[in-house]
Amino acid sequence: MTCGVVDERGEIAAMYKGIPQNDIGIRTDVIENISKAKGMKMLIRSMAPEVIACDEIGSKEDVIAIGECLISGVKGVFTMHGKTMEDVTKNEQINNLIETKQIEKIFFL
Repeated sequence: MTCGVVDERGEIAAMYKGIPQNDIGIRTDVIENISKAKGMKMLIRSMAPEVIACDEIGSKEDVIAIGECLISGVKGVFTMHGKTMEDVTKNEQINNLIETKQIEKIFFL
């Protein structure tokens, strides 16, 4: 499966001279130091991933980009902060994704 990672602050792949220092898989393309929304759009257009992953979603732009991923047939794995479902649904943008059933599963760690 081909994957794309949007690593906005370099926390996921820990790139050094273009090489991920963390094991993110051999079929994973990484875009770093760019906003999540722009990165997701770039991955869809240029790398044709089956799955996109990024962390700490929550802005309106992130949610719009996630919608574009879903319309393009790309699945996603996203993280956000929240201890309870109440915390998660306080974010209006994320709550919209939940209510429209664009989010399939939510895990609390």
